[in-house]
Amino acid sequence: MLYNRYNKIYLFIILAVFLTACKVGKEYQRPELELPEQFSQVGYADTSSIADIEWKNFFTDTALQRLIGTALKNNHDLLVAIKRIEIAQQQVKQSKSLLLPEVDLQFTGQISRPSDNSLNGISLNAFLGKSYLENYNAAATISWEADIWGKIRGRKEIALTQYLQTTEAARAVQTQLVADIAQGYFNLLMLDKQLDVTKRNLGLSDSFLVTTRLLKDAGLGNALAVQQAESQKQATSLLIPQMEQSIAIQENALQLLTGQLPGHVNRNVSLGDIAFTNDLAAGLPVAMVSRRPDVRAAELALKIANTQVGIAQANMYPALNITAGGGLESFKASNWFSVPGSLFGLAAGSIAQPVFKRRALKTQFEVAKLEREQAVTRFRQSVLIATVEVSNSLVQTDKLKQQEQITVAQVDTLKRAVFNARLLFRSDMASYLEVITAQGNALQAELSLAAIQRQELGAIVELYRSLGGGWK
Repeated sequence: MLYNRYNKIYLFIILAVFLTACKVGKEYQRPELELPEQFSQVGYADTSSIADIEWKNFFTDTALQRLIGTALKNNHDLLVAIKRIEIAQQQVKQSKSLLLPEVDLQFTGQISRPSDNSLNGISLNAFLGKSYLENYNAAATISWEADIWGKIRGRKEIALTQYLQTTEAARAVQTQLVADIAQGYFNLLMLDKQLDVTKRNLGLSDSFLVTTRLLKDAGLGNALAVQQAESQKQATSLLIPQMEQSIAIQENALQLLTGQLPGHVNRNVSLGDIAFTNDLAAGLPVAMVSRRPDVRAAELALKIANTQVGIAQANMYPALNITAGGGLESFKASNWFSVPGSLFGLAAGSIAQPVFKRRALKTQFEVAKLEREQAVTRFRQSVLIATVEVSNSLVQTDKLKQQEQITVAQVDTLKRAVFNARLLFRSDMASYLEVITAQGNALQAELSLAAIQRQELGAIVELYRSLGGGWK
């Protein structure tokens, strides 16, 4: 008899283990992606990419490195993202225990006194000779759900994938932060150069104003020429406080990114001193998908949605629950811990098959499949956006180089024009309007050159970010 009882227990355990090995739902497979074989503007399919370079080696300016290093320690958005990672770590730790049984320990003591005229009261007086009933219980209960269809393993997998997703999200924040600081720093250098150019042109305007006044005093000029020269000088002077204002605001913006109070940003280089490697290799588009953090986070979200489909499907199938308990129970407090008289035990197993839940489980399953389709679309969209951003950055870096070459030649031409116009003006062979026009054109050309050089640096930074660089 005892032998048959043990055989039944062993058979039940084997059956539970066998059913636990079952799993519903499809294994994740990356959906087909439409990707070019290579990025535009790249003459060959090179597997190397600038995104593999650490940011400390990509940005060689020491002042910029200090700014980025400070931001990685103090930027509030990044700190929030890191806390999300820590939260996800705690959820992963908890998920590792999902397959273990739940254990509860409970102590209860109860005294009830029914009415003397009630059936319970009459029964107590008749059988126990007292009008009240005591009951004391100390029990430990164990409950365990067999993971027949992989439902619990799916929850564990989701917790781990969410942890990886938050990690990629933090990396995406870092790549954007590194790019934003570099863009702001280069914008600051551009404003410094434009301020220097404006101050130098202000000196030329002041010199021309002095010349026109001397010519007027000598009877070789008129008041209109003096007024035009003075207006030109005032227009140039007006640019200086505007640029100084922009510089202060840009410095404060950088300080905000680094988590610091508003203040001055140290820099020891000029815009023209910044240089990057000439080999701006983009690498293969398929490698970008596995490197760029936001794209990887979108794919991890798809994996989570795929696992949710399996869990929703498993909820419609039978669930096997096993419970067991034991402890001490007594009608008298004095006998509560009397062993073995107060010992009790119980064991139970149940298989529950949902039959009618007003279509709730079916709806959850269908919604989970639709949400998976949404995740597929979002993943493909993230890949498409990344591809477009890289292609745009490659076009910008190429065309801005051409614009810089043309603008450099234009600046040289206009500088010579200013020099010649001033000589001709002193010889009374050119009017004051020609000099003013030449100076104004030269000033605008130099300001444009600084803006183009800054855009060229910005395009390189954007290429680095769009390829997934900056989180290493």
